[in-house]
Amino acid sequence: EGRPGPCIITAAIVGAETTREQNPHLPITADEIGEEAQRCAEAGASVIHLHVRDERGRASQDAERFRAAIRAIRSRTDVIIQASTGGAVGMSVDERCGALLLDGPDRPEMATLNVGTINFGDDVFMNPAKDTQEIARRIHAAGCVPEVEVYDAGHLDIAAELVRQGLVAAPLHVQFVLGVRGALAASARNLEFLVGGLGLIAKGSSWGVAGVGRHQMPLAEQAILRGGNVRVGLEDNIWLEKGVLAAGSAPLVAKAAGMIRARGRRVATVEESRRILGVRPRAA
Repeated sequence: EGRPGPCIITAAIVGAETTREQNPHLPITADEIGEEAQRCAEAGASVIHLHVRDERGRASQDAERFRAAIRAIRSRTDVIIQASTGGAVGMSVDERCGALLLDGPDRPEMATLNVGTINFGDDVFMNPAKDTQEIARRIHAAGCVPEVEVYDAGHLDIAAELVRQGLVAAPLHVQFVLGVRGALAASARNLEFLVGGLGLIAKGSSWGVAGVGRHQMPLAEQAILRGGNVRVGLEDNIWLEKGVLAAGSAPLVAKAAGMIRARGRRVATVEESRRILGVRPRAA
């Protein structure tokens, strides 16, 4: 196997659920999102996982809000932009795919693909097969690289089926999102099981872990040790450590970068991340 390669840090800086009341450092406007993305890039992130909000801070998937946020990020830093097509619970497929309507220099390089329905706290995050297949088609048509979001063990089987149907191409990039209340718990054992399963369905695939809440850093460490990649940020966790609110996502990125180096790995550059994820370099 040799030494694990560089570790990609994805920063999930906004999300659909986190509020300013929970953490006053949550970026809402396009400029705030651009500034936070730049801080995260300087701390070591090479992918920004992007949601947008309306003027009242509520979850939005509006194409023009994505356009404004993406322009604000790209005017400051050359990170890979990964748009959410998950949106918020209850949104239609058309609503969720707002970012995929963008073209040319405003298009995101990656988009998330949610493959299975789960209980999500007190809500249900609906992803029936026909919706997942339709979103996969739209991601492909937009020329974006999909990141398959796996919240539960059966989602790997759905991903394998999507590969068989030709709707996504192997090798995959998969994000294991663990610790959502109602889906698979955040544990080293569960991660080991999922990583083994991914190896069976799509050899040579890359993967990362997003641990929710207090599981963010412990699971990041597990990913670092197993040769995977990490996702941190205010979308999934608002605390830098117990009782200490994170002053934005950048301090969480810096903490993850320190862990990566302490475990003998390098933090992936944007160029390395593009290569690993199969994202084409952006035209100047």
